[in-house]
Amino acid sequence: MPTSSVVVAYGCRYCAPLNRRLLYFAARRYLHHRRRSRLPLPPLLAAVTANVCTGNSLVRRMERLWTGSGINKKKAMVEHLQRYGVITSKKVSEVMETVDRALFVPEGTPPYVDSPMQIGHNATISAPHMHAMCLQLLEENLKPGMHALDVGSGTGYLTACFALMVEPEGRAVGVEHIPELVASSIENIQKSAAAPLLKEGSLSIHVGDGRLGWPEFAPYDAIHVGAAAPDIPPALIEQLKPGGRMVIPVGNLFQCLKVVDKNPDGSISVRDETSVRYVPLTSREAQLRGN
Repeated sequence: MPTSSVVVAYGCRYCAPLNRRLLYFAARRYLHHRRRSRLPLPPLLAAVTANVCTGNSLVRRMERLWTGSGINKKKAMVEHLQRYGVITSKKVSEVMETVDRALFVPEGTPPYVDSPMQIGHNATISAPHMHAMCLQLLEENLKPGMHALDVGSGTGYLTACFALMVEPEGRAVGVEHIPELVASSIENIQKSAAAPLLKEGSLSIHVGDGRLGWPEFAPYDAIHVGAAAPDIPPALIEQLKPGGRMVIPVGNLFQCLKVVDKNPDGSISVRDETSVRYVPLTSREAQLRGN
């Protein structure tokens, strides 16, 4: 494993305890070598790999908050996130209570569990703690009248949250390259508290390659990218307004959620927030192939 990969993986604000990190890398290394031998994964490594590799967050600030049987209301979900320090903003807690996640997850799945979920077409909806984290990182750039872009908008949940925060005088734009997901996300939003904003046009979802952004309503005060890019797409930096902020997972096997600020003079500042695990930001064809 190249040294640079290790540096990137741990060059983030939140790091797991050393024993958990070593277990994680042991699991990855064992999985790599076991392809030839077909040996079963030892129970401890299996548990670590299942816990670490299936969610958005590889190195989490908290343990799993709850199980599906304990949470059945959106307010309780938000209260748990507040209790564990994930949500500290009143505005973020209000918007996550207003936009019901149950309207944006596949039927029959537990909507308030702190876990990402498959939504079809090799795409996922992020775990609630990741939505909360991104909303807080972008909060100052989601004030009334501002413009927000959600790349890889999926089921439309976070785009709806953006729309409520920027209000009717602002603009919230979702871009998703799977037409079926765009159609279903519009149906989801029409059932949610953001429906009036969709109807009047301050919230819109579009079919397109999110790596190219959506120039029509640029520049954006806030850009969120819901899939991991190998590098920050230049078009998104170009469409970011001076004073604006983008949050984007970057990397391949090892990914880090990066906070990208465009300074008033147009220069760019980038910092690492936390280690994460997202599906790749790629072409529509590659996504459908599962690449």
